[in-house]
Amino acid sequence: MLWAVATVAAAAFQVGRNALQRGMMSNTGPWGATLVRFLFGLPFSLVFTAIAVAVTPHVQPQFGWAFWWPALAGALAQVIATAALLLAMHHAGFAVGTALQQSSVPLAATVGLLVFGDNLSALGWAGVAVTTLGLAMLVWPKRVEGTGHPALGIAFGVASGLLFGFALNAFRHAGLRLEPHHPFFSAMACVAIVQAVQAAGLGLYLGMRDRAALVAVIAGWRQSLGAGLFGALASSGWFLALNLAPAAAVRALGVIEMPIAAAAGHRLFREALSLRQALGVILITAGVAMTAMY
Repeated sequence: MLWAVATVAAAAFQVGRNALQRGMMSNTGPWGATLVRFLFGLPFSLVFTAIAVAVTPHVQPQFGWAFWWPALAGALAQVIATAALLLAMHHAGFAVGTALQQSSVPLAATVGLLVFGDNLSALGWAGVAVTTLGLAMLVWPKRVEGTGHPALGIAFGVASGLLFGFALNAFRHAGLRLEPHHPFFSAMACVAIVQAVQAAGLGLYLGMRDRAALVAVIAGWRQSLGAGLFGALASSGWFLALNLAPAAAVRALGVIEMPIAAAAGHRLFREALSLRQALGVILITAGVAMTAMY
């Protein structure tokens, strides 16, 4: 059950990271806040990888194309998904944005059918239907003080869920190809490699297109370090769980992030869910769990 412990820990750390990133958006913008996750998480991920190498002798990583294509594709999807999630939180609220992110499981299942021909059981499609109903109840969320346009928040949240669902499966595939016999090393190494690629790519983009955001990220290094640490811990937990259990099971258990986010949103940002929104969150949770059991 190590995968379950890693998943719960990752979900908790992810809520903390999202809260810190959301608080930085006013100075850095969504892409700057996204860079924080990777740039300041990378030093911690490198330390975790060094520890994994020290405690896991005789590893034989396979850096072939079977590893690189899902790692790079997942890295790109995660960058865009993170920015979309931050925008969803800004427009629709912290807890609602996090709830919409959970749509990654049913959306990924739908894409699997349309693109790869992977069908679901009756229970799986029932989960898709329940989740869709829950999402519909969040289409016009109660406007929260300090947020923007709720409809935009819904769009960004669903896009985030779809991209995170793709990245989740891509990272599992990459980890299993890198070193299938040593999941701890594989997870830590994958996190470090992916974050290095993401930090370099997004940092270069901001250096050319938005230097003000890049300067703001560096200037706020104290808060950035906190977000980076939480991000590295969350990613390490997710990657380790994905190397030990199927992505569907990991994502299903990961919905524990939702009540944690609701509590954090109320405490940190004074956000409150309406009865309709709360029911929508409950339906999304149930639907995601049902879909994950296909």
